[in-house]
This record gives sequence, C-alpha cells and structure tokens, in this order.
Amino acid sequence: MAFDIPREAILPVDRVDVRLDPEPHPFESANLAAIDENWLREHAAQPALYDGRMMLHSDLAYVGRRIVGRCHMVRYATLLYWRHHKETTAAQHAFAHAALVSRDNALIAIRMGKHTASPGRVYFAAGSFEEPDFPDGVVDVDANMAREVVEETGLDILMARRDAHYHAYSGESGTVIFRRYWLDRSADDIAAEIGAFVATETDPEIEGAVVIRDASERPAGLARHMIAIMDWHFSHSAT
Repeated sequence: MAFDIPREAILPVDRVDVRLDPEPHPFESANLAAIDENWLREHAAQPALYDGRMMLHSDLAYVGRRIVGRCHMVRYATLLYWRHHKETTAAQHAFAHAALVSRDNALIAIRMGKHTASPGRVYFAAGSFEEPDFPDGVVDVDANMAREVVEETGLDILMARRDAHYHAYSGESGTVIFRRYWLDRSADDIAAEIGAFVATETDPEIEGAVVIRDASERPAGLARHMIAIMDWHFSHSAT
C-alpha cells in the first residue's frame, strides 16, 4: 500500500484514475471489533447516523498531474473509526468538492447540520465516493460532485461553467479533489436558493449556505482544508 501525495499544497490534476477494488479493505478486516465498539459510541451520540456504504482508499498517489489509486467499499462505521486513527493506519480518505463560485466571485459553502457526524462544520457540499460513482470501475468525480450538491443544496450544476482541470489538496482530513463551478447569480441569490431548499426538507443534511467573499474570512467551524482552497481561489482566475 502506498500513499504518495505532497501534503499542504494545491496540485493541478488533469485526470483522476481511482479504481474500485472488490476485495475488502485490509484496514476494515483487521479492526472489525474495534469498529463495532466505536460505532456504538458514535451512534449513541448521534442517533441519526446511518451505517451505509462508502469508499476508503488503500493506495493513492500523484503521478504526472494524475491522481491514481485504489479504493474499497467499507461501512460508514469504518470511516468514523479511521478518523480517530488516520495518522497511524494504512488507509486514506479521498473525497471531492464542487467549489461553487457566484457571479460576484464569492465562494458558496455550507454548514453541516447538528445531527450529522460533522455538526457545524463549514466546507463545500460534498460526500464520500459511493458505488454508483464507479460506473466502469473508475471513479466519475464530476458525477459525485453533481449528486452531492443537488442532494444537499438543491442546486443543479450539470450545465454550469467549470474549470478545465481539477486540483487536489492533501491534508490532515484526507485528500480533496476539487473543481470550481461558476454560477451566474449573485452570492446572496444563491444563498437564498439554498435556504429555500433547506426549508422544504424534512430532515436536511445542512443548516444552510455560508458565503465567503474574501480569503481572510474564517467562519466558525471552517474545515482546515478550506483555508488552502480559499487562498488559492482568491488568487487565481478561472482555468
């Protein structure tokens, strides 16, 4: 198993070649009892949590402007357990961010709901890779981004202008692959759209939108990896 991605740097990415391995992840297989014990604690604290299926990586590297690697389907409980041991285990978590940009160049993030595993955290609408994101055995990053954005915010980004390339950032929470999507509305209008959508949801995953207009802004609960993406966005035009 190998993890070879430069840390704490924004990297240009032309292609993501992450493949789904049907075999169990060695980390999950080796820690089944501990994963179950941790899940009982996590679920008791947040009863709304659901032990669904998502992806955890056993190989991940940056090679020639490509992200290459291998992932395995695991329980959500496994990811929660991994979060407590990520610095000492042979596993890695990669996920995707559609970085929404308004007509007035603000970033549109979201704040997670209190009943989630990351209550109050601020980042872009996102979710771990799931089995439908691998239609041909290789991850479809843009499909994952579009699905997560519409599920959490109600916004359809399929026809939105987007950067020509991805970028990636690897930090303490894992590796995020991101791409800017440019929406032809003001930040206030987009935030209002998201707020109206959340109000219609019986059990919304997010509290609402968080508008970030400048790299110096630090809203409460801001995820650490967001700072690097914010700094990069406000110093780079569309690519």
